[in-house]
Amino acid sequence: MASNYSDLRGKTALITGCNRGIGKDVLTKFASQGVNIVACVRTASNEFSAYLNTLCENYDVNIEIVFVDLANPESITSAMREIFQKKIQIDILINNAGVAFGGLFSMTSMAKLREVFEINFFSQVQITQYVVKWMRKRGCGVIINMASIAGIDGMEGFTAYGSSKAAMVYLTKMLSKELAMSGIRVNAVAPGLINTELVKQLDNKAVNKMVGQSSLGRLGTPDEIAELVVFLSSDSSRFIDGQIIRIDGGM
Repeated sequence: MASNYSDLRGKTALITGCNRGIGKDVLTKFASQGVNIVACVRTASNEFSAYLNTLCENYDVNIEIVFVDLANPESITSAMREIFQKKIQIDILINNAGVAFGGLFSMTSMAKLREVFEINFFSQVQITQYVVKWMRKRGCGVIINMASIAGIDGMEGFTAYGSSKAAMVYLTKMLSKELAMSGIRVNAVAPGLINTELVKQLDNKAVNKMVGQSSLGRLGTPDEIAELVVFLSSDSSRFIDGQIIRIDGGM
């Protein structure tokens, strides 16, 4: 897979949940390719703001921070209006934000299920509806959804999280068919266990068991996910559409 995608230079990517973990690496990888960024985050520390300034200086890109609470539909509407009013052209949408919750079916409350779906699915749908309108007017665009192997394999203990990611899988397949004639490609990335703060919240025995079941026998890195996301956003993947691409070390 090539590491230099010249066709991306000068484009703008909207990324949700990009102040840590996979999202931060995706943001960094895009910036290194000359892509301008709309960074949708709930909060931004001084450290994160300074990091973005460094990226702007090093790669000669523009990074706009837009504050949004994905648990609040009105906040999403306000953020999208802000982007529209600033006349920012979105070429690439990365629906990355998400929350993890582990719990057996009998121990998952309806309140928690709704909370997880609000962040992992409903908020992403709402953002996508706005961005699709803008992309359709220009007749082009790329959407990458962050799914998970938990939404494919039916793993025990992931009722809320896995179901929300399964919804993202279906959304991806459906949107790819609806938007293809508008020149918009839609794909999803389904990571396995990735070395982020979310994995550290899981039981060590469960993590070791899953790592042992993989052919590569290790955790993935956020950088490896970011490389795939950037590839799928570039013209190098122009014949890839409606796919759920696993990146899990051979689970």
